[in-house]
Amino acid sequence: MFASRVHRRRTREWVLWGVPIAMVAVAGLLIASTQRQADYADWYHHWITAGLGVLMALVLERIPLPRLRPLLIPVYGLTVASLLAVRVIGTTALGAQRWISIGGVHVQPSEFAKIAAILLVAAVLARHPVERPVDLLRPLGVISIPWLLVFIQPDLGTSLVFGALMLTMLYWSGMPVEWVILLLSPLVTALLSGLLPWAMGLWIPLMAVLAYRSLPWKRLAATITVAIHATMAAVTPWLWLHGLKDYQRDRLVLFLEPSKDPLGGGYHLLQSTVGIGSGGLFGTGLLQGQLTKLRFIPEQHTDFIFSALGEETGFLGCLLVVIGFALLMARLLQVARNARSDFESLVVIGIGTMLMFQVVVNIFMTIGLGPVTGIPLPFLSYGRSAMVVNFIALGLCLSVVRQSRRSLMSLR
Repeated sequence: MFASRVHRRRTREWVLWGVPIAMVAVAGLLIASTQRQADYADWYHHWITAGLGVLMALVLERIPLPRLRPLLIPVYGLTVASLLAVRVIGTTALGAQRWISIGGVHVQPSEFAKIAAILLVAAVLARHPVERPVDLLRPLGVISIPWLLVFIQPDLGTSLVFGALMLTMLYWSGMPVEWVILLLSPLVTALLSGLLPWAMGLWIPLMAVLAYRSLPWKRLAATITVAIHATMAAVTPWLWLHGLKDYQRDRLVLFLEPSKDPLGGGYHLLQSTVGIGSGGLFGTGLLQGQLTKLRFIPEQHTDFIFSALGEETGFLGCLLVVIGFALLMARLLQVARNARSDFESLVVIGIGTMLMFQVVVNIFMTIGLGPVTGIPLPFLSYGRSAMVVNFIALGLCLSVVRQSRRSLMSLR
């Protein structure tokens, strides 16, 4: 019986390995399809980069995460330094300065900063769990530096990833859900101030009550909460005009009404939904999509790869990809619950949040349910830095699986 349970645990790793590799294989063909009439063909780089990533994952799988603890601060410092270097020697494209050219290869430091932040935040929360509001200063201090440097590139999409993984890791570490809501609430206030100003009359008092019931120094907490939300509501118009780039404002406006500029900023969203819809139930077949071939959708091999998937594999192909990501997340949740230590559990949950947040935002963007953000679809979108980081993350999770299995077997 014990042997059969070990066998089942081993077969489960087909999810962690099989889902990403299958997606990489299909994505290579989709990227090749987008380049059928291009004057270049580098689709095979997607597979080469994935091969390098697999090798890195295999190495990391055999390294227990506690052995990496002495390297966390140096790695974090290196990624912060690279983000600072982007401001000085970075390459600019599409209105943003996000890449550093190393030997002719463009590297995106913000991708590596996500992994560095996850590891260091996990170590901080494992040693200093959030039991009082003041305990938030440590993890928020760690995440705020790379978040700010990414935000001013500007890269609004990646900065949202930092926020999502921070909130999830705080909740997983045991912080009350009321505090998570309070941390997220100023963003909701900013959205309401622009879309539904009347709703703030209900939202702000509700948050004040929540602060009064869940925080120490109840009256002071409620007063500070109201002050923060009132300030956020007041400064949101200024942030809209001066805190966002023109193209970022256009993306948010056109998300609400893409037909307002069908040949300009709304073109991506409209053509993406047309491409997905044209695939029907079974799709046109790999390398057979006409909209993909004629390159009606700009940047389809990167951020809009899901539209190529919809056209060439249809609804069933899209459904299989969504199911694959769901299986991957379910397995990561299981790994996090069974981890030997809080540190390992928090690393896995942070990685799971990073991947799934990108999946949800990217798919919602391509089907017209979200604004264009520039967030890639893990393992499918073309991008060397993102691909390498995704497999590094996979290797860290596999390391936790390996150590958990060894610990269980030693108990037997």
